[in-house]
Formats: sequence, structure tokens, C-alpha cells
Amino acid sequence: MTSPTTEPGTDMREFRYRRLIELGIALSAERDHNLLMEMILLGAKELTNADGGTLYLTDETGCELRFEIVRNDSLGIALGGTTGQPVPLPPVRLFDEAGRPNHQNVSSHAALSGSTVNIADAYDTDIFDFTGTEAFDAKNGYRSTSFLTVPLKNHDADVVGVLQLINARDPSGGTIPFSSDVAPLIEALASHAAVALDNQMLLDAQKDLFKAFIQVLANAIDAKSAYTGGHCRRVPELTNMLARAASAATRGPFADFRLSEDEWYALEVAGGLHDCGKVTTPEYVVDKSTKLETLYNRLHEIRMRFEVVKRDVEIAYWKAVAAGGDAAALAEERNRRLAEIDADYGFVAECNLGGEFMAPDKIERLKIIAAVTWQRTLDDDIGLSWEEAHRKPAEKAPLPATEFLLADKPEHIIAWDEPTLGEDTSRGFVVKPPPHKFNLGELYNLSVGRGTLTAEDRFHINDHIVQTIMMLEALPFPKTLKRVPEWAGGHHEKMDGSGYPKGLTRQQMSVPARIIAIADIFEALTACDRPYKTPKKLSECIRIMSFMKKDNHLDPDLFELFLTSGVYKQYAEAFLQPEQIDEVDIGQYVKTAAQ
Repeated sequence: MTSPTTEPGTDMREFRYRRLIELGIALSAERDHNLLMEMILLGAKELTNADGGTLYLTDETGCELRFEIVRNDSLGIALGGTTGQPVPLPPVRLFDEAGRPNHQNVSSHAALSGSTVNIADAYDTDIFDFTGTEAFDAKNGYRSTSFLTVPLKNHDADVVGVLQLINARDPSGGTIPFSSDVAPLIEALASHAAVALDNQMLLDAQKDLFKAFIQVLANAIDAKSAYTGGHCRRVPELTNMLARAASAATRGPFADFRLSEDEWYALEVAGGLHDCGKVTTPEYVVDKSTKLETLYNRLHEIRMRFEVVKRDVEIAYWKAVAAGGDAAALAEERNRRLAEIDADYGFVAECNLGGEFMAPDKIERLKIIAAVTWQRTLDDDIGLSWEEAHRKPAEKAPLPATEFLLADKPEHIIAWDEPTLGEDTSRGFVVKPPPHKFNLGELYNLSVGRGTLTAEDRFHINDHIVQTIMMLEALPFPKTLKRVPEWAGGHHEKMDGSGYPKGLTRQQMSVPARIIAIADIFEALTACDRPYKTPKKLSECIRIMSFMKKDNHLDPDLFELFLTSGVYKQYAEAFLQPEQIDEVDIGQYVKTAAQ
């Protein structure tokens, strides 16, 4: 900054007005908190040619003034601001223990009264207590003489801080009082500064609120299901680690990859919201641990039918005995049939657990078991909700009705209650919904080939990313966050275009989106809090990801950076169990060994 003393012949008042306007414009544009505070204090020092100055900010409670930045040219003191050096001074209390306002200190008086205080000589006044100043002077061989203390009031007239200038200097360097004509200029600067600080604090508060909202949402999604664990909290951490590694690269494919401050914030938001669509996924689908599970395990219904069939066998036996049949032969047949029913139920129960492969012969056996009948004597159309009753056939079977032991009934089909997205060309979705929203058919579910999920269940689980994109695109993001939906919505895409929901290729995806994709996969592989699987070793997870890279599902350059930068190990040490962490020979997976 140019000092007015370096421009001889320039009208001092015109110079100060010009600098005030320049400072006001600069303050309104500055977004860095530390730079903003320095501009306020240094600008005020320049306008008054002061030797030193202090900028205080009120704390969140409004009970104290915190030292934010301190400067003194003669003593070479530079604390706070961009120096990175904290100010080792206790805050100035605005009230004492009894709640009485502190008007003894000049800075607290200015904050409490909202008025400017101009003191010609601190050693020649009994209005305020300057014993602390005198002790500082004695310790440092300094003479604090003139003080100009100005409150910083925002647009609501609330005091957000105090600006204090010490020892105005004349052109020759001598200490003089602050002139009465310069005080209004500093008040004007303080007003600009207060608004700028207030705006920044409001922006910071909005960011903090949004971050907290993201964290609350992530925690809610993770708490919704034990099957997701801390996924929504850990993926952003890993995303940031890998993005930092890419940003630090000085050669290779990421040598030119850099993110601005706004883009780093956008990446944090995208990572935190990458699975926000899971709030729409039914818990009984996410947590479907058996094939017949919905809100409860429907195997219990089927077990009771088996019990009825067994009772029928027992009743048939006694009827035959009563009719004069051979009791021994009948008992042998009864016991054979009961054992057969027990075995069939055991088989159905085993099928309900799911597994790696449901062989065709098992499905055929299920069909044979399903053909067994039993008699229902109670009306199954009463006591139903409107929605469930609506799915029942219009024609009712007369009682007693013959029922199958396992059945796929019309009422097991749940239709879509609104048009499905289909191939939404407006958003580029290529996912194809199944014909029905859900199919609860018993034989249909028990015949699932692998795992416990039907095609309908898988669609609803995969649909979370569609919902994520739609939710994020519905938010009125500012310009700096416009890419959040794209970055967050691409973590299930694959580099060869076989992913979902848009079937994007590597060339169609941004680097941040590809980073979140790797973070999402690695977190899921290494998670140790999933109740459906035992924790995998680190080396096994890396090996699985190497197969995914070979299949062109992962970005090969990012995967190599993930290994060579040591991010995989850094994340493992922070989030994995000690027993999961083993040695990984990255040489077999990358072109060059780690640097």
C-alpha cells in the first residue's frame, strides 16, 4: 500500500477519500478471512499513518472481544492474519462476573457504547484504565500515546468488532494525536469493514450450516441401515485424500489437475451427498437378509402352513385307524410323510437364506413342494388395508378353499403407483425399470439365483443413484456448486460405459466423479462394519480392484495414483481394523513402483 507521506504535493484529503473508496471496493470482493482482516487494519493504518493497530472481533456469545490481528511497525510485531502466528493475549471481557458492563477498557467501552473514542495521550487520562498498556510499554521500551478506537457495526447496527489504532505519526515520524477530520474516514472504513466481515461470517455460517446438514443426512442414511455403516462419512474422507494426491502430482496424467477453493468445497459437498438418494430406498430392501423378508421374514407364514399339513397327516392317520385300517402300516406311512414334510420345510428354509448359486434341480424341487395343498377355512379378504385388498382378485374362492403350500398370487404383485422413469432421455438415464414395483411371490423369491434380491429389489437399490441425481438437480445450487450433481451422481458408472444410471464412459466423466467412484468402491470393500460379510484384508481389496481395473470398470490412472501415492495405506491406517492391514505388493498392479 502507498502511504500518503510518499506522495508530496497530493492533496491529503483527496488521497484519503480515493484510498477509502479503493479499500471499500477491495473489502467487498475479498473472501479470505485472514486477508480481509489484514486489509481492514492495514488500510486504517495507512489512512491515519498509525504506527500500530489491533483488530478485535466479538465472540459467538457477544461477551468478549478476541484479538484477531495485531501490528506494530516500531516493535516489528505482526500477529494474526496471514502470518499464521496466533495472538497470545487473553480476550477483553465486555462484562464482569456479575454481568456489569466493562467500561473501564477503551476497546470494550467502544463495543458496548457503539461510539468512537479518540484519546490524545493515554498517560494523561483518567477515563479509562491503561495500566495494561503501561505495563506493555515498560516491558517493550515503547510509548503508547494516541489511541483511536472505532466500533465495527454491521447493517443491523450490531457491533461485530473493534478497530484500534495507536500512535498517529506526522510526516517526520513523530507521534501526534489522531486528527478530528480523520476519525470520520476510519468510521466509514469501519462501516465497510463491518459489512464485509458480517457478509463473510454469514457466508461461513451458511457453509457451516450446509456442511452440518450434509453430515446429519449422511449420519441418518448410515443409521438407517446397519448394512451401510459409516459409508457416507468415510467416502468423503477418502475422496479428499485421493483428490489431494492428484492435485499434488507434478507429472503424469494429473500434472495439470488443480482445484480452486470453490471446487474443493464442491467436492466436499459432492462426497457428502453422493448417496443422499438412499433416503428413498425402503429399509426392508436394503436390509433384505433372506429371500422372503419384507417388513418381516415371511418364512413364518410358510412354516405354519407346513404345520397345518403335518396336522392333516396326523388327522388322516387317526381317521384311517378309526375306520379299521392297519394301525402299524398307517403309522409307518404317517411317519414317512411327516419326515418328508420336515425335510421339505428344511429345504425351503435353507433356500430362504440365499447363496451363491440356486441350481435348476433346487428350483424344480421347490415347484414340487409348492404343489402340495392344504385347506383354508377362514376368509382371507377381511381385516386388510385398502391397498392390500385392492390387489386381491375380484372373484373369491368359496370356503373351504384349497391353497398351495408355496404360491405366487396376484396380490403378490405390487404395481407402480406412478409412471417410472424408464429411459429418461432428458436426464440421460438408461436404467430400465422392471414391469412391477415389487413382486412378493413366494416361489418367485425363493427361486432367486444368487443372494436374496429379486430384479425388483435390485432396481430399487440401484435406483438410489437416480434419486440422488434428481434430488441434487432439484437444489438451487449457486454457480460454485453447479457440478455437484455430476460429481456425486457418477460413482456407479464404469469406464467402459457399462455402469448406471447413464452408461457414461471414462471420457464422459470428470476427474472428481471418477475419484468418488474409486472412493465408493474401496470403502465398500474394506468396510468392517457390514453385518453380512467378514472384513476383508487390505491386500484382497486391492486385488479385487485390480480385476475391476482390468475389466475397465475403474479409472486405471487414478487406481495407479491411489497405490503409488500411498492413499490406500493412509486410509487403511485411519479407518481399517489392525487385523485387516497386511502387506500389499503394489508393484504387481502398477506400471512403476511407488516413488
